[in-house]
Amino acid sequence: MAEQTALTDRRTDGGGRPDAAVVRDALGVGIAVGLSGFAFGVTSAGSGLSVWQTCALSLLVFTGASQFALVGALAAGGSPLTAAAGAFFLGVRNAFYGLRLSQSLSLPRAVRPFAAQWVIDETAAVSLAQPGRRAARLGFAVTGLTLYVLWNLTTLLGALGAEAIGDTDAWGLDAAGPAVFLALLAPMLRTTAERVVAGLAVLLGLGLLPVLPAGVPVLTAALAAPAVLYVEGRRRSHTEGRRGSARDGRSDGTRRSDRTRPDGQSRSDDESRSDGPVGQNDRAGQAGRVDTEEERR
Repeated sequence: MAEQTALTDRRTDGGGRPDAAVVRDALGVGIAVGLSGFAFGVTSAGSGLSVWQTCALSLLVFTGASQFALVGALAAGGSPLTAAAGAFFLGVRNAFYGLRLSQSLSLPRAVRPFAAQWVIDETAAVSLAQPGRRAARLGFAVTGLTLYVLWNLTTLLGALGAEAIGDTDAWGLDAAGPAVFLALLAPMLRTTAERVVAGLAVLLGLGLLPVLPAGVPVLTAALAAPAVLYVEGRRRSHTEGRRGSARDGRSDGTRRSDRTRPDGQSRSDDESRSDGPVGQNDRAGQAGRVDTEEERR
């Protein structure tokens, strides 16, 4: 019996990772992120939403960044339409995750509408890190289930706790939402371009905050991404163009040096061709014909 249990724990997908390792990683991500739902519950209740409204957001929306953006805009005095627009644009990234996950998971069509509710940053990261389809499906399911249950439970506890506390601003809990959002965002900024986009977005958001209505600076800050991508594309095109020019220059110099005599004079095209294999064959053929004529004489 012990041997069978050990074999079950070591079950792999085509030589990939053991199931136990996938479950361990998925549980770690789900528990760590799921506990941050408490901060959302506190922030949402502090922004004026009721307990049932806060819980409905976690149950139906279930994407932390968009939820924090929505309640943050409402807390700042923004209109519901502006707040919803900012949350929508942040949630669009999940559609691209879905396109990638549809290939790696290959779930049945009947399951896909239900699995779409769990397509978020964490489930995509755990699933795409797996070497095989079985491990990817297992990581997606365990991460999604753990995170969904914990996120909604801690959201309820946070909302109830905020009502018991009273004024959340007096306790400084209004900063919990932005702090958690930054904590989730920081590990994702791996390249220089991503860091520049984040920095420019912060400058745009803070700079336009005094002159635009609440919630609009967040939408305007999204323009940082296409601006940086445009500059990065131009820079790469310019670099590749210079490299191509350098290669062409070296090729021209090599051809010119091959066609130059030792005394510095250029050879004609006929002379250049005569030095090649074809020219050598022609000279050998002419020598053979001369020898044949002498033998006939």
